Amino acid sequence: MAKSRKDIEALEYHFQGNKPGKIEVVPTKPYSTQRDLSLAYSPGVAIPCMEIAQNKEDVYKYTAKGNLVAVISNGTAVLGLGDIGPEASKPVMEGKGLLFKIFADIDVFDIEVDATDVDLFVNTVKAIAPTFGGINLEDIKAPECFEIEERLKAELNIPVMHDDQHGTAIISSAAMLNAVELTGKKIEKIKLVVSGAAASAMSCSKLYVSLGVKKENIIMIDSKGVIRKDREGLTKGKSLFATERKIDTLEEAIIDADMFLGLSRGGILSKEMVQKMAANPIVFALANPDPEISYKDAIASREDIIIATGRSDYPNQVNNVLGFPFIFRGALDVRATCINEEMKLAAVKAVADLAKESVPEIVNEAYDERNIVFGRDFIIPKPLDPRLITTVAPAVAKAAIDSGVAQLNIEDWDVYKEELAKRLGLDNKLIKNITQRAKRNPKTVVFAEADNYKTLKAAQIVFEEGIAKPILLGKVKKIQELIEEYSLELGDIPIIDPRSSSENDRKQRFAEFLFEKRKRRGITLVEARDMMRSRNYFGSAMVEFGEADALISGLTRNYRSTIRPALQVIGTDDDVSKIAGMYILFTKNGPFFFADTTVNENPTAEDIVHITTLVAKIVNRFKITPRIALLSYSNFGSAEGEDPIKMREATKMLHEQHPEIIVDGEIQANFALNKELRTEIFPFSELARRNTNTLIFPNLSAGNIAYKLMQEMGGIEAIGPVLLGMKKPVHILQLGSSIREIVNMVTIAVADVQTRK
Repeated sequence: MAKSRKDIEALEYHFQGNKPGKIEVVPTKPYSTQRDLSLAYSPGVAIPCMEIAQNKEDVYKYTAKGNLVAVISNGTAVLGLGDIGPEASKPVMEGKGLLFKIFADIDVFDIEVDATDVDLFVNTVKAIAPTFGGINLEDIKAPECFEIEERLKAELNIPVMHDDQHGTAIISSAAMLNAVELTGKKIEKIKLVVSGAAASAMSCSKLYVSLGVKKENIIMIDSKGVIRKDREGLTKGKSLFATERKIDTLEEAIIDADMFLGLSRGGILSKEMVQKMAANPIVFALANPDPEISYKDAIASREDIIIATGRSDYPNQVNNVLGFPFIFRGALDVRATCINEEMKLAAVKAVADLAKESVPEIVNEAYDERNIVFGRDFIIPKPLDPRLITTVAPAVAKAAIDSGVAQLNIEDWDVYKEELAKRLGLDNKLIKNITQRAKRNPKTVVFAEADNYKTLKAAQIVFEEGIAKPILLGKVKKIQELIEEYSLELGDIPIIDPRSSSENDRKQRFAEFLFEKRKRRGITLVEARDMMRSRNYFGSAMVEFGEADALISGLTRNYRSTIRPALQVIGTDDDVSKIAGMYILFTKNGPFFFADTTVNENPTAEDIVHITTLVAKIVNRFKITPRIALLSYSNFGSAEGEDPIKMREATKMLHEQHPEIIVDGEIQANFALNKELRTEIFPFSELARRNTNTLIFPNLSAGNIAYKLMQEMGGIEAIGPVLLGMKKPVHILQLGSSIREIVNMVTIAVADVQTRK
């Protein structure tokens, strides 16, 4: 069977890099010396073993068990793929592990079990359970999944949850509570139609009943029609929701219904059916990727509807990631023996209540909204809301304590919430938020080197993802040949050849502008016309004339030759005396901003002040408070020399001229990055008790070496160089950038345009 381009991209994603798959195990203790190894293994490891043998609870003290969850499947109900077996389910389980880690800092081993027999599966999980602090069951078909979860919950003393059942139930319940409130309906009186009768539909219905929905007001429909009490061969679960009403079809059931819950298949709910529902209907069409009714059809059917789907491109996405990472986080942190009904209900109410609170600006920015507020188009929080971990996890932990299933108590909830926030370095969501924002309001970006495969592939990605609207510069024939050779799909993206005679009028207009601007700087009109045959000059002029919003270049040319056209055509901001280059490095402790890494070879103290204010301005645009260290080989006067003196003088000027900026120096890199060490030795510092996130280097050599070492030796993702101080957005790629780096830079460029406006 021939594979589509997207199929190939998905495969490439999973095998790219040095290691196939999406997760790895990373040591958490030193291991470089013989002494380290003797403590990690023999003979030192015997000591904690003996401690645990005497007291099993010490396993939480001396091992990773307390933060380790097993994601376990037998591959019998994988996403929309069905029974594809344990090996084929592994990519999904690794993906679930990735979500646990990035959203809640929970470590995961994925376990694929070759067992469809309930007894064998349960016994296998029980046998390996001592390894884990919790178990997330995944993609197991009904009705076996019900018995498996029920038995494991009864026979194990660690949290067990089948997310396919309860994840959707918890998040949709939160959405349902808020939708009912907005419509003014009474939960005990609403008439609910449920399309689907598998694990998720059953769990949703049960949780809705726990929240007040009357069982007799629920009509459940499976592939055979309405589930009625007079039908033969009903399972235990279906019997629970069988109706006595003499109706057989969705068309009959939907009449005067207050709410529709779809967990079945796409396209089964028509506009006409929605129009027959009661006033202010609530429609949760959660089939993926195609909902039971499309969002557009739903809102076109009537004005008083509240619609939720499982899709991220429409309001009210019911997404399990709003729940499971934080439910397990709370359960693990109090060492709960199970995930009980009280904990699930606490999660429901926490998610529902969070949607009613004032939304942080970082979330508004991510979704390109001015003011997201509780209402028909916002009944549940956005997946990128950084408050989820500090809201849902504490609610679950408290419910575990109050219901008597917690083995640890939390004395200070404010301290606990601070610890949760620190786990992820919440600013790590920066690139996710920037990408989300870019998609909401994409801008036009000129790609000056479109006769290169990497550039074209990146252009395709940002176009398809809705991040940007590309314009390609280069020889039309060569670009079209590359598109055909690599089977790229670029639709009707414009391709412009600045050397073509068809662009003569535009080149003349651009050249006259450049001549007027630079005629007293040695450029003649003839030279200006010739310059406009160059893609970097032509692309810069397109940005200057408003024909594009941003320019991307530099993949195949050195930095200085790429930046010169932009400086001559566009120039710097009115208040900028020098431009600078900045890299954003993404670490497990959040993003770090490095400057100057690409432009100023040996800046003066005054230049350092200027660079620092430029960087502070940009970091603030990302809704992050810059905490800036001016680096040197000296700590606050401990050594003399050109660089320490320069950075010392710059710090003094910054304190006097810009007291609003959190900055200090001169300081060595290790003290700048180690808050505890810095606070102990230099408690007087402006940076004491603060986490530094921005580093200013004394010269280009230091900055350039530092970010490249971090990239190569630390395996850290970097975006840059971000060009600071230009009048309009121009961003120069690092020579030889990867496709991913180009995409990231385009995303930053779009965000640059948006934040300027």
